[in-house]
Amino acid sequence: MSYGEPMAALRGQELEQVAAATPADARAVGGETQFIERLRAGETAAFDRLVQERSGEVYALLYRLTEDPEEARDLTQETFLRVFQSIDRFRGDADLKTWIYRIALNQARNRWRWWRRRRRDVTVSLDAGNGPDAQPLDAILRAAGASPEQETLMREREAVLRRALRALGRTYREVVVLRDVEGLTYEEIATTLEISVGTVKSRLSRGRQELRRKIGSSL
Repeated sequence: MSYGEPMAALRGQELEQVAAATPADARAVGGETQFIERLRAGETAAFDRLVQERSGEVYALLYRLTEDPEEARDLTQETFLRVFQSIDRFRGDADLKTWIYRIALNQARNRWRWWRRRRRDVTVSLDAGNGPDAQPLDAILRAAGASPEQETLMREREAVLRRALRALGRTYREVVVLRDVEGLTYEEIATTLEISVGTVKSRLSRGRQELRRKIGSSL
């Protein structure tokens, strides 16, 4: 199978629109094993279907991590190239979505390292006080005092959140996006990032605390 064939559709898609419409579960659980076997066998139609079904949510994840549509689009293509190259090594220890997310995050991290080596990475101090914080993003925004009934204020809140996420350290941004935006469980995040559940909770607490501080000072 040529990788270029299934990826041609991806390059031609308006991924921003696809991301907004991506279903939460692309296939029933019962058909997942058979579908993975088709992927491992190199079936072009199966991989094309995977790209069509999953590219939107992968793009959305990468866009939230990078805040750059072109960067997210490039990383999405790189992610599916790596999926294509590595699918025969997929052992089913995690579900397919979690495995693809892990690859996407690794691609984003590699890109961040590339920028850092060229002194174009902007870092943010995370020396503020630590402490437990169990509030998700929507609660943080509500605590900032904005009214969700007013469309203008809603857009302003979203812009503030995007800026705050962009300024958040990478390790915290990853966990916050995976939990509060993508809705993954602690266990799924731990598998995706290859860290312990305890570390997930710790980073999430710190990330939410930092976000609330940054958002509070902006509104």
